[in-house]
Amino acid sequence: MAARMSTRPEKVNLADKFGRFSEYWKQKIVAEVNDFYVKIAKLKGSFEWHRHNEEDEFFLVVKGRLTIRLRDRDIALNEGELFVVPRGTEHLPVAPEEAWVLVLESKTAVNTGDRGGARTAAPEWI
Repeated sequence: MAARMSTRPEKVNLADKFGRFSEYWKQKIVAEVNDFYVKIAKLKGSFEWHRHNEEDEFFLVVKGRLTIRLRDRDIALNEGELFVVPRGTEHLPVAPEEAWVLVLESKTAVNTGDRGGARTAAPEWI
């Protein structure tokens, strides 16, 4: 696991950070803001239907395309577009091809929300 970022403010180069890993659906922490982590992840395929009962979830597509499936509609996101999944909303992230995504979540958020299971993983600093 990578060491935590120092308390000395430093700029973050997202392309460099994305270049340091290849696995999909494993969130990497690149910064913290108050009680939130700024995380990045490479996504491909589908994740799991889940919800975060206490937290909203912010997705910004840095590269590629991402669809956030909701029970009543799909939200298609292209590079430079973002969407906030409101707390309590069941959703399924899907990336047909590799997508680079920036996620902003509270430090207490669990990647699989209320679902749990084998894909539950704590984010690591990169």
